[in-house]
Amino acid sequence: MPLFGRRKRPVSAARDKLFGLSAAAVTLDVELGIKPGGAAAVLFKPMSAGEFVRVESDMQQLLESVAAEAGSRISQHRDTFGYTWLIVHDPDIEDLVTTVHLVGSQLEDAGFGPQLLAAAFRFDDKQNDRPIYWIYGFKNRAFWPFVPVGENKRDNAEELELKAKLEKELSVEQDLTKWLALYGAPI
Repeated sequence: MPLFGRRKRPVSAARDKLFGLSAAAVTLDVELGIKPGGAAAVLFKPMSAGEFVRVESDMQQLLESVAAEAGSRISQHRDTFGYTWLIVHDPDIEDLVTTVHLVGSQLEDAGFGPQLLAAAFRFDDKQNDRPIYWIYGFKNRAFWPFVPVGENKRDNAEELELKAKLEKELSVEQDLTKWLALYGAPI
C-alpha cells in the first residue's frame, strides 16, 4: 500500500534528472577537487495545518525508514522565510540523492508538489575553504550552482565555470535569473 493512501504513479523521466548529480559528483571530485559535503536538503513551504497533519506522520515514517536503510540521519530546520528544510546527513552522495528523490517524489505524489521549492546538495571546495551548493529546482526540473562568498554575496564567475563544466552531465537551468541563492543554508 502506498505511504499516503494513493496509487503509486511511475516516476517521471523529469524526476530522474536528480540522479545525474551522482555522476557529476565524480567529475567535481576528479577534475576540480570538490567533494560531496555529506549533507542535502529538501526545501518546502509548509502546507496548511490540516493537510500537513495528514501527511506528517506518514512522512516521518518514510524518513525514518529511508534513513535506517541508507544509514543516514535526518533532521528538520525552519528558516527565516518560513521554509522547512528536511536535512539528510550521509557521507555517500548516492544515498543523499536517493533519499532526496524519494522525499520529493512522495510529497509530489501526495499532491504537495506546489509547496516544493528545491533540493540543495552541499559540496566542499577544500582548496578555497568554502561550500558549494548544487541546487535542484523542483518546478523547472533543473540544477544550478550556488557559491556563497560572504554575507549575501556570491561568486558568479565560479558559478558560471561550474555550469560550463557540468552542463553536459546535468540538466542545468539556462535562465540565470532563476538561480536562487540559499544564503545561510543549514547544510
